[in-house]
Amino acid sequence: MTVLLLLPALLLMGLVFVWPMLRYGWLSFHADSVLTGLNPVPNGGANWIRLLDDQRFWQDALQTTRFAGVSVGLELVLALAIALLLDQRWRGRGVVRALALLPWALPTTMMALGWRWIFNTPYGPLERLAEVVGLGPLNLLSTPASTWLVTVVADVWKTTPFIALLLLAGLQTIPEDLYSAFRLEGGRPNQALMSITLPLLMPYVLIALLFRGAQAFGVFDLLQVLTGGGPAGSTESVALYAYLNAMRFLDFGYSATVMLAGFLLLTLAVLVLAMLLRLGGLIRPVQS
Repeated sequence: MTVLLLLPALLLMGLVFVWPMLRYGWLSFHADSVLTGLNPVPNGGANWIRLLDDQRFWQDALQTTRFAGVSVGLELVLALAIALLLDQRWRGRGVVRALALLPWALPTTMMALGWRWIFNTPYGPLERLAEVVGLGPLNLLSTPASTWLVTVVADVWKTTPFIALLLLAGLQTIPEDLYSAFRLEGGRPNQALMSITLPLLMPYVLIALLFRGAQAFGVFDLLQVLTGGGPAGSTESVALYAYLNAMRFLDFGYSATVMLAGFLLLTLAVLVLAMLLRLGGLIRPVQS
């Protein structure tokens, strides 16, 4: 009976996830590009050999990992502060909760266009403000370091509400009696945060970390609209590199190889993170 109930979800998962991954795996061992007339031709793993020597792919993998790590780290800290604030009882809390979700509800493409306009040189409002106060042109989308920071700011602004929503749901599952008993024992609020809130909130933190880590590593639309991977490829992600190989160079076989390699790297990163968290005592094996 349980299998029958799960069958629709399993079929859907197979359709939207397993089948594309199998297709990527098959394409990765074929030359499927404009040079072959868009007809898949077996190439004996030449795409994987090419990938190992592709410095652009490894640079993009490093940049994507750095982007995901910094963005998700900042989002967790900010989301925890927002969730703790929204968990308190004060007038207008419901309205603020609804407004706080707006950045997450906005389409990523529209949001990225908004940030691109804000940081535009010389017509963006930030540039105009800098000229008024005498700071001169900032050119934030013209240098690799500043452009990378802009992408992180845009991603943090967009997805922090999602993590805050998850953490807020976790906070509301913690019984108020625990805090009352802790106060009776003479505990202070900061001690309650470290002794009660964070330990009981850890499962929700881990869920948010895994969800956002996977999403941030696969970032595409934000970078495509905001920077196009520039300047000089400094904000190019693995997903964007795969897209360029498929849509600009029409090399679908190598694009599939890049996507599959990115998925394997993400899986490895999740396994390493889970092992580190388990060694740190944050994940405990289920006792039979």
